[in-house]
Formats: sequence, structure tokens, C-alpha cells
Amino acid sequence: MKQFIRNGALPVVLATLAALLIPLALEARHIIGGEITYECLGPTTGNSRQYRFKMKVYRDCGGNGAEFDDPAQIAIYRGTYSNNALFSEFGTGSPVSIRLIPDTPRCVQMVPFVCVEQATYTFNATLPLSTESYFIVYQRCCRNESISNIINPGDVGATYMVEITPDAQQLCNDSPVFNNFPPIIICKNFPITFDHSASDPDGDQLVYSFCSPFNGGGNITVGQALYSCDGAVPTPPCAPPFDNVPFAVPTYTPGNPMGGNPQVNINSLTGLITGTPNLLGQFVVGICVQEFRNGVLLSTIKREFQFNVTDCSPTVIADIEEDSTSGPSSYVVVSCGSNAVTFLNESRQEEFIDNFVWQFNIPGAPYTNTTDWSPTVVFPDTGTYTGTLYLNPGDICGDTALIRVNIYPKIEANFNFAYDTCVAGPVAFTDLSTGEGIINKWDWNFGVPGGTSSLQDPDYLYPIPGSHPVRLRVTDENFCADDTLQLINWFPAPPIIIIQPSSFLGCVPGVITFQNLSTPIDSTYDIKWDFGDGTQTEGVISPTHTYNQEGVYDVSVEITSPIGCFISDFYPSLIRVEPSPTANFTFDPNTNLSNLNNTINFTDLSEGANRWNWQFDRFETSTQQNPTFTFPDTGLMKIRLIVTHPKGCKDSLTQFLDIRPEIRWFMPNAFTPNGDGTNDGFFGKGFLFGSTDFQMSVWNRWGEKVFETTDPTDEWNGRQMNTGGNSPAGVYVYVVTFTGPRKEKMEFKGFATLIR
Repeated sequence: MKQFIRNGALPVVLATLAALLIPLALEARHIIGGEITYECLGPTTGNSRQYRFKMKVYRDCGGNGAEFDDPAQIAIYRGTYSNNALFSEFGTGSPVSIRLIPDTPRCVQMVPFVCVEQATYTFNATLPLSTESYFIVYQRCCRNESISNIINPGDVGATYMVEITPDAQQLCNDSPVFNNFPPIIICKNFPITFDHSASDPDGDQLVYSFCSPFNGGGNITVGQALYSCDGAVPTPPCAPPFDNVPFAVPTYTPGNPMGGNPQVNINSLTGLITGTPNLLGQFVVGICVQEFRNGVLLSTIKREFQFNVTDCSPTVIADIEEDSTSGPSSYVVVSCGSNAVTFLNESRQEEFIDNFVWQFNIPGAPYTNTTDWSPTVVFPDTGTYTGTLYLNPGDICGDTALIRVNIYPKIEANFNFAYDTCVAGPVAFTDLSTGEGIINKWDWNFGVPGGTSSLQDPDYLYPIPGSHPVRLRVTDENFCADDTLQLINWFPAPPIIIIQPSSFLGCVPGVITFQNLSTPIDSTYDIKWDFGDGTQTEGVISPTHTYNQEGVYDVSVEITSPIGCFISDFYPSLIRVEPSPTANFTFDPNTNLSNLNNTINFTDLSEGANRWNWQFDRFETSTQQNPTFTFPDTGLMKIRLIVTHPKGCKDSLTQFLDIRPEIRWFMPNAFTPNGDGTNDGFFGKGFLFGSTDFQMSVWNRWGEKVFETTDPTDEWNGRQMNTGGNSPAGVYVYVVTFTGPRKEKMEFKGFATLIR
């Protein structure tokens, strides 16, 4: 996202705030960021340094919540980050406070009240030179409840700290100072380009990164605990080490504080924040700048700020199609070999662009154009020219794009190549490119995956044959580039034919897949195979062949490339195929098998076998030629016979036989329940192997049930339901039903005579 208001206006993006920015609409006042920097004023009397510190604290505007601390409580600790002691504590002078309130341009509709207040505290301290660090600390609670990227943000305070290392003390070092105020609001799904760089008065090397802000203080606002480490105003501020704010991982981390994919990044060398935020919310962001001198870290300045991402409408943005950028709103256009350059105007919100001006600084002939949206400008010669695109000049809805044009001489890519057409060797490439600029980069693509080189004149051995498109792209010192494409027909014969298997011993039928490992070959090569048994095949790189007769066979292979390169080879006695036995058997009996007829005699009918291996389903095995086996269970049985030839080849045969579960059930026709121990009960006899759902009932001649049971071993004793009075002598009807082991329904009906 570009700075929507530039040229003297505040660096603030104005937006239509969504519900996620309710804290702004309610005019709450919460801390949203801050930083501490320092300036070494020089040595004092004795072995000390005088420092001036500047602390900036930011909060959102409004009438609710705590005021800026007046004074702010500062503590200075000396030691290491993890082991230190209080050196001094004091209150600063009154803060200098300003309100950063944006104007309301006509090009943005429904703009809410949005602003940030900044308080600047300036205080001095004299610090004796020490072999330990000094830590200047300020702590304050609390943050907006609506912050998206940390856990329980309303209970999380802030710690602003700066360390003065022993090296920094010795050098009387000044810390870096951030150049620009961060954007208050960022538009979702619009690119952000914000210069978050810092200036260092000593010219030290600066390295930028996203880092974690420090936690500090708590939500206690009453009583003496208000001033404790868990209170809203720790007095004095507590000592390091400090906890980091609790990011809501994995969506948010210190290095990716705004979430989203791809994430917003900061350039480690320039401090430029770029990316396209795609998640709505309020995000606590920490920006660290490390200061190095001769490879030694002198200081780390940490700024913390709350970035607000919302659905909003960007204002007028000046933009062109560029080859690169040199900073915010600074574009570089390169033309190689042509002095006529067409500038494509990609400026946005054209409905708010009333007028525009193109200006280019051409010596002796300044160029101005106010009519062509995308003009073509002819420059007099090679060289560097500057220009500007103004949108709505002088208007708050205006914007400016700075343009640098580099006109460079023409560059032309060219190359030749040489190789032996039938030998699978490397291809020698020679660069023939020309140009006035010095060519210093060669990008070769040899037309196969992974086939690249950055050498000027490379040699390349192709892993596969084919008609390969070779592209050379050359770049000169001006970053002008050109490319060219040529086709190379690389179809050499393999230097040696390699096949697998290198030998084979098997049984009839011998099914063999020949693997052709020769290289280079592909499907465009003519490949002929002779399998030595009177059969041949052609056009298959790795064929499969079946030998149906025993014997010893020679194999030969011929390979011819698409351009006629030829090689052949002969493999004597490569294949040896041994005879195989034929498995066969019968069994007796082979019908009416049941649990009552379950002993089977097996007869071997195999040919060419001298060893036998019988497998009787899941039960037992046998190595007899003609075994007998009694099956202990019923069902479909799998019988497998594996036979072995005297030379080791095997064959097998599987057959199935069904052992039926047989049921036999008999009912008597009379009984005498007189207690003499003979024929006293009425019940059935037989085999119900595997049956279920047994039921028996007995009825008198008036249709009254006198007995029933589900147990086939129960008997009727002639009494009513076996417990009532005696049933009279006579004829009774019985019904017996059950389900057989193979789910067949069985029923027995008849008459039972009760004799007394």
C-alpha cells in the first residue's frame, strides 16, 4: 500500500472502518505503541557519559481511559539482561503531546473520526562507564480488547526498553531514530509499501526485522498493587528479562504479526515494509533495528505500534508499469536498444483524477505532456533521465510518482554448438552474443528438466535423447537482456547395450520381462529383440516374453537411433528354462459329504512330480502322495496340492469340497408318565448340529397349549406346563421348529399319545 496522502500531508490512510475498529468509534483511549532512543551528549567530569533520552508513547484518541503519565516513571538497571540491579529511578518531565488527525479529502467517502495521540518525553541521565549494560525501562498497561494477534490483549501491557551496551558507552554512541510515523490504517487486499527506515547519526550499519514486543504491567488499577509488576503503572518499572507478548500462534508470530499468506515482510537492509495484508483486524507489530559498527552490535531500538487493517477505499495513487522500484513511489524504467519509451499509466481511482502532468528532464528539450494518459517519449541518446508524473497537482487528492529512465545500448543473444551425432558425448556450446554493454550473465536452458548452466561456453551431456529446444538468455552490466532459441537433434546410439536379467533360470512357462537399461534411448529408437526360440519383437524398449518349452536360449538386441546410429549385442545361453510338473488330484467320496461322512481319501494324479505338499484348508498339512484326512468341521474346505519336479520347479492346484452339517431328529408317538422311570417324558432325539431357534409346543384337542420349550433337551412330563395338574390320557398334537445350520427352516408335526 502506498502512502495515500503525500506531499506534506500526514502519512495516514483514510478508510471506511468496519466493525472490527469499534474501539476507535467508541473513542476509547488505550496504549498502542512506543519506543525509546538515546543521544550521547559526551563525557562529563569523571569517567561518565551524559545521555539525552527521547521516549514516544502512542495511544488512540478519545475521552475515556487513562491520560498520558505526567510524569512517566523511568527505571535504569545495570548488569546483564538476565541478571541486573536497579541503578536509578525517576520521573520524567511533562510530556509534549500532539494529535495526529488526518484531513478529509473529497476522494474518500464515509470517513470516520480516526486519530492517534503521541506523547514525547525527553529526559537526561549521567551514566558512569561500565563493563555492563544499562537498561532504560518504562512500563504501562493496557491495550485494546479488540487486538487480533495476541491472547487476552486487554490484560497485556507494554514495556519500552533500550539497552546501552559497554561498547556503545565507550564509543559515546547515538542510537538510530526512525524516520517516519507508521500508517494508522491499512487497507485489506491492497499492497502496502511503507518506509520504516531509521537514520543513524554515526553512519553505522542498520539491520531491520519484525520482532516481538515486550509484555509489562497488568490490569490491576486500584490499591497499592496498582504500582506492582502486575499493576497498570509499575513503579518503579520492573527489571528485565521481560516476557514477550503472547502471540496467537500459529496464525500470528513475531515474524508474521499480521498473519495471512503471503505474509507482509520487512526488508532487512532498507526497512521497507511490503506486502498485501489479507486479514482484517488490529495487530500489535514490533519493528527492531539493530545497529552494527565493524561487525559489533551497539544497540537495538524496538518500536511497537498497532496496525489496523480494514475494508477501505484507497485514495488516488500514482503508478506506472516499471521494471523495478527504488523506493516508495519511485519507479525505474529500462529500455535496451530503443530510444522511444511508452510509459503505461497504471494510476488508480481515475474518477478522482481531474488532471495529470508528465514531465521529463531532457537536456535542451524539457518534455511536458498533459493530454496523453500513457505517452511515448523519444529520448535523444543512451543515458539516464528523470521524470515525474503528477496527479491532481496541488490538490489533497493528488499523488506523485518519481521516474528514472535508463536508455541502454542494444544486446543480441546468439550461440552455436558442436557434437558427434552418433556418440553419446557432451554438446559443446559457444556464446556468440553481442552488445555494447559488457555481457556478464548467461542463462542456458538445455530443454530438459534440471538442464541449466550459467557458464559462458558450457558443455552439456544430455541424459535423454530428443529434439531439445535450447534457450540462451544473456544480460549485460546494464541489466539489458535478450534471448534466442535453437533446436538440437541429439539421437546418438548408446555406447553399450545393458539389459536385465543378465541370466535366468526358471520353469516352464518362463515369463521374463527384459529391462533395457541402455542409454540414451526412447520410444523413437528402432529396437529389435531376438529371444532365441524362433520369436522376435520390434519397437518395444523393455518387452515381456514367455518361453513355453524347456531349453537354453540365446538373446540378441539391435538398436538404431532416429538418425541412423546403430549398435547391437549378443547374449549366448542367457535363458535356461527347466521342465515343470503338472499338479492334479481327485478325492473320494466326492458327494454327500457331511459331518457324518467326513473322512476323505485323496489320490494324486500329478505328472512329473516327486514331492507333494497337501494343505487341508486351515487344519493340517501332509507330504504323503495319497493321504487320508478327516475334517473336524463343516463348511466349504479349500484343498491345495503343491508338487515339485525333481529339478525344483513347482506347480499347484486348488479344489474345494463341501462338508454339509447333517441334521437328524426323531419324535416318539407315545409316552407313559407314571413315574416308573421308563418312557416317562415326551421329547425328541437326534442331531441338531449348528441349529438355532429351537421351539417345541404341545396342544390338547381343545386347542389349549399344555407345554412349550426352547431347549431341545427338555421333555413334557404330562402335567400342565410341567407344573400344573395332570393332563388326561389321550392324543395330543406337537409342533417342533428350528433353523438349520445353513439357515433352512425345519418343522416337525405329529401326534403324541399320553397313556396312563
